[in-house]
Amino acid sequence: MLEPASELRHNIVVKSTDEDRRLLIEQFADAPGADGQTRAAVVSLLVDEGPMTAGDIAEHLGISAAGVRRHLDILVGAGDVETAPAGFGKGGRGRPAKWFQLSPSGRGKLRHAYDDLAGAALRKLRELAGQNAVDAFARERVEGIVSGVAPAGENGDAARTAAAIADALTGAGYSANIRQVGTGVQICQHHCPVAHVAAEFPELCEAETERFTELLGTHVQRLATIANGDCVCTTHVPLQAVPDGAAAQKQPQQSPDGKASR
Repeated sequence: MLEPASELRHNIVVKSTDEDRRLLIEQFADAPGADGQTRAAVVSLLVDEGPMTAGDIAEHLGISAAGVRRHLDILVGAGDVETAPAGFGKGGRGRPAKWFQLSPSGRGKLRHAYDDLAGAALRKLRELAGQNAVDAFARERVEGIVSGVAPAGENGDAARTAAAIADALTGAGYSANIRQVGTGVQICQHHCPVAHVAAEFPELCEAETERFTELLGTHVQRLATIANGDCVCTTHVPLQAVPDGAAAQKQPQQSPDGKASR
């Protein structure tokens, strides 16, 4: 189970433009004025940061936790936000904090109109040029995103390369960071700008995993994807060699939403 305290600070937030904020307000806020802007800001945080408590949201926005809970209640009632799976987050004494995340329905409202065009284009590409052409497109796309990342073999530090991959993904709109888990790290993508297309074309996700493996010089494991309905795309990067024969007996790691490897 991942804990927020173990998060490594490579979570550069994608800055929203005025147009992005206007669209968020239109999509998520029925109330005008300050209420609409605050509700949009709550949703924007959940997109960029992943699951958060009402207290965390209040701290980020500089408003009261009670005010945040009021907006969360409205968003939950509308089906745009949901509580994270039981057991998520940091343990401790007393009543456990409730964590909130964007629901699949809420995430769907962030869908851009060009998703349909992209899906249609890839279907036509496969029809005219075959599956290999789709695979090549997916490969070239991720190569472009991480083109500035140096392979781990060059800097001798897979963790540093994982952080560089997260930064490159963030620059491409994935709101990514890394978290330390046991003897490895996990690359967590809190948003996927192509999730709806990737649901039909998993080649996009597979190409990412393959390229990450090449850059990191170790076999990485994709634990969860937003395209499959998870709240975060999670890739586990082992930083310690596993003895021969031990890999098959090793239990799968868990993603931030508590789901096991697929």
